Order: sequence, then structure tokens, then C-alpha cells
Amino acid sequence: MIDRNSSATRRSFLKAAGLVAAGSSLPGWFAEECAAQQGPQPSASSPSETVRLGLIGCGGQGRGDARNAQRFGRVVAVCDVDERHVANARKDFPDADGYSDFRKLLERKDIDAVICGTVDHWHTLIAIAAMRAGKDIYCEKPLTLTIAEGQKLVEVERQTGRILQTGTQQRSSVHFRLACDLVRNGRIGTLQKAEVWLPAGLRQGPFQTSAVPEGFDYDFWLGSTPKVPYVKERTHFSFRYWWEYSGGTMTDWGAHHNDIVLWALGMDDSGPVSIEGKQLVEMIPGGFTAASEYEVTYTYANGVVHTSRSTTASEWHGGVKDPNGQLHGIKFIGSDGWIWVSRGIIQASDRQLLTEKLPDSAPRVYVSNDHIANFIDCVKTRKAPICPASVGHRSASQCHLGVISIRLGRKLNWDPAKERFVNDAEADTYISRPMRKPYDYDMV
Repeated sequence: MIDRNSSATRRSFLKAAGLVAAGSSLPGWFAEECAAQQGPQPSASSPSETVRLGLIGCGGQGRGDARNAQRFGRVVAVCDVDERHVANARKDFPDADGYSDFRKLLERKDIDAVICGTVDHWHTLIAIAAMRAGKDIYCEKPLTLTIAEGQKLVEVERQTGRILQTGTQQRSSVHFRLACDLVRNGRIGTLQKAEVWLPAGLRQGPFQTSAVPEGFDYDFWLGSTPKVPYVKERTHFSFRYWWEYSGGTMTDWGAHHNDIVLWALGMDDSGPVSIEGKQLVEMIPGGFTAASEYEVTYTYANGVVHTSRSTTASEWHGGVKDPNGQLHGIKFIGSDGWIWVSRGIIQASDRQLLTEKLPDSAPRVYVSNDHIANFIDCVKTRKAPICPASVGHRSASQCHLGVISIRLGRKLNWDPAKERFVNDAEADTYISRPMRKPYDYDMV
């Protein structure tokens, strides 16, 4: 007997994922497999089962995550240190209460889970506070600002038993999952090299100080980072181009693509043994500080070499633009061929590397076809999500190691088990950063 509802669900999935279009980059066997894996989606229809959500960090990314999550839950509170962001969020979620201090939002007993879409340097403290308040949390990437913060988050996740999903949504992409399944199962032979191409960052400045905008709590925004005069370009979207608050595109895009390399290597609980990075252009004094153009080489204990390099449109030559025309992606190179993957596209040195079905007995990676849905499902079932704190920590650490090597301008040796540099006291000082009071662990 034909299950018409199941067939309709599969067709809907294939259409929504763009897998039935002519010239689809996914092989048919895998597209059908993905469709067959579509189970019941988390539902927001029953009030008793509806996950009540709070949003902390109401910029564009945070509001987008919350709108996505509202397919399966209800946003009842929003919070931001910028009154304008709160006002914009309440337009999206008119029934939500607004807050300026995330601790007040976390005091609410009716909130089951929170979404953290703040700037990077606030991720750790908010995630810790949420878990200690009994909330599950979806936290944007990169999960942390430092390696030590990640170690702390993993500890708190274990202590509290809360669900933490890192917003590295490429692990819920069918293209990246296929690439990792194939690489792990030796489809390209022995993996020798992984080439990661990342967009170059911004190189601008010098910038001028100005008055803090009305309704923006700049001191709270700075949080644990050093107190400095207000510069518009430090805040909101462009915060990511300052070492003080982020790591440039190395942590912004690297948190996605370097994460996939670790997944393909089966090293979610490990990392490289050496890192050698360099800045390719000098930054402008008085402007953004995070390297806009750089190159990092990671070497693993198994001999695999992994390069992460920024690229600009004028020098793009390492692969294929994704369907959105962005210059980024990953090339896995093995003894028997290569596989290239980016958002919405997967290619290979020989198409047969993709079209030949994996044996039913082949080990496979965690299956998630919808990152937010996976989080909500785990909130309800208490199973581990695809990107828990341990995974988010190692992926962020991979990027932090690259940043540290870029900043020091030399090769570093790393012990992935102890999570310390090898006989390098100077590099060890970068594992953590001083935290400005009162915005330290004592506040959460």
C-alpha cells in the first residue's frame, strides 16, 4: 500500500531543498535517501507542547534565527542592549516582552529555551547563564571568543544537562553531509589535503570616535572586553573585524568551513598538532584590527594538511563559486580524486565519485536536515543535538588557533588532548583573555 502522506512529504522536501531541479548537484540516490529520512517535524500546534522561546541579541541574525524557530515554538521575550533592536524585534514578535538585560529575561519561568544572536564576545556568558537558569540554548557561531571559554561551556553543559546547539548550520546541509560521508568512507582514497577558501575581511580606517547613540548601552555591549571610546564601526555588523570582539572572517566563515573539515576527519573531539599562520596584508592604523587577508596551515597527527586561506574576487582560483556567487568552499583531496563542496553545490574530479551509492553498511554521520528543527526536537526529546557545546568548542578552537598563529606570525605546536600549546608560554597566554569586571564569570 502506498503511503500518500509520506510520498507527499518526500516530494515537498525534495522540492524545498532544490533536489529535483534539472542539473541538481546531488546524486539521485542521496536525494532520495534524504527525503526518506524526513520524519515528523516539531510542532507548535499544541499549547502544551509549544516551546516558549526568548531571543537575546536582536540584530539581523538573531531575528532571523527566531523567525526560523517560531515554525516550531513561540517567541515570548526579546532582549538587546540597543533599544532600536528591541523595537525591531517586537515588530516581528508583537506578543513578546522587551528587555535590556538578558538576566531579567532568564528569570522568567515560562521560557523553555533561548536563542543567542549577540556579538561573539557575549556568547559564552549568556550561554552559561541560560544553562544555569535551566534553559536550553541555540547559540550562534563562533561559540566562543577564546579556547578557555569553550572549555568552560563544555563543563557547564555537562553539569547542567541542558541542550546547547551551536549555530553551525552547515552540519544540517545535505551537501556537506554527503561530502563528509564520502570522505570518511574512503571514496577519494586516502585523504591527503583539505583546502578551505574563506571570504577576505574588511580593511578600512582610520575611524573617528563619536557620541554613543541614545538608547544604546555601550558599556554593556563592550562587556568583558576593554573599555574604549565609542566608534560606530566597532559595533553591530562590523564588530567581527576587530580582534577584541571576534576573529575576522577566520572565525566568522571559518567556524563553518573549518568545522566541516573536522567533521570529515572524524575529529570532533580533537584538532591539529601544528598551526602556521600569516597575515598577507597590513591593516590600516586606527581601523579594523582583524587580519583581512591571511593564510593558515593546519597539520594533523594522521598527516592530513588543511589550509584555510582568505580570497578576493580578483584572485579567486581555488574552486567554484556557490549559487550565490560567494567565494568560499572546501576541497577535499585524496589519493583517488577530489570533492569540492560549498553551500548548495557539490562536485568531484569524477562524477562517479558522487553517483555511486554508498553501501548500506557504510558508517554515516549524524543526520539533520534542519538545524533549528533539530534543536527543538532535542529540547523535547533530550537527545544530543548535532552541534553540542563539545563540537562548537572544538570548531571555534580550530579558528582561534588560526587567529593566534596569525597574530604571532609563526608556527605553533598544539596538544589537542591537553588543549595546550607545546612548550610555548607566549602562545598559552592567548588561550584565555582578561575579562573586565563586572562582566565576567561572577555575573552568571
